[in-house]
Amino acid sequence: MILQKKAVIFDLDGVICFTDRFHYQAWKTLADSLDIYFDEKINNRLRGVSRMASLEIILENAREEYTQEEKNLIAEKKNDLYKDLLKNMSPADLSEEVRDTLQELRKRGYRLAIGSSSKNTKFILERIGLDGFFNAVADGTDITHSKPSPEVFLVAAEMLGEKPEDCAVVEDAKAGIEAAKAAGMTALALFGDAKECGLEDYDLTGFGNLLDLLQ
Repeated sequence: MILQKKAVIFDLDGVICFTDRFHYQAWKTLADSLDIYFDEKINNRLRGVSRMASLEIILENAREEYTQEEKNLIAEKKNDLYKDLLKNMSPADLSEEVRDTLQELRKRGYRLAIGSSSKNTKFILERIGLDGFFNAVADGTDITHSKPSPEVFLVAAEMLGEKPEDCAVVEDAKAGIEAAKAAGMTALALFGDAKECGLEDYDLTGFGNLLDLLQ
């Protein structure tokens, strides 16, 4: 199958690079400090979900109620822990397969963008050596609704100057696939529950598989 597209929008975490371990460590440290049970199974529910929505999932196991102001402070503390951990990232966290594929797609004339709910997107791209590489970066600072809302992908397409139907989205989370479909874009599933949800248009065998689909 060959896709006739002009642009490719990528989720960041779990697609371009992997920061799951840092998210887990930060949330685990925070949950332990609040005496709230948290494990990797709960952590998996946070994939592709905004920071505040993730906190609400974690607080399902809390023994007390928190005000919105307290929740904001808790979320801010988690982000501080997370950003400290992100400082450990470097260009070594970008695989050769991802780097080579991105460069080849750009050579072929595709417009490339990031569509991520994370407000730390630009910092992460800088850490892994992709600062300034993409034609557009839409992240949590540009939207009011996180995935499965299509907002971040629609913003990315607008930044690229492309119509939604001319864009393909690469995602590793079900919420991201739902967002891509709601945006009217072609959804390509890579890893995770994106490949199990049954909503995707195509299952990628690996990141480099994009070069077979987008010629």
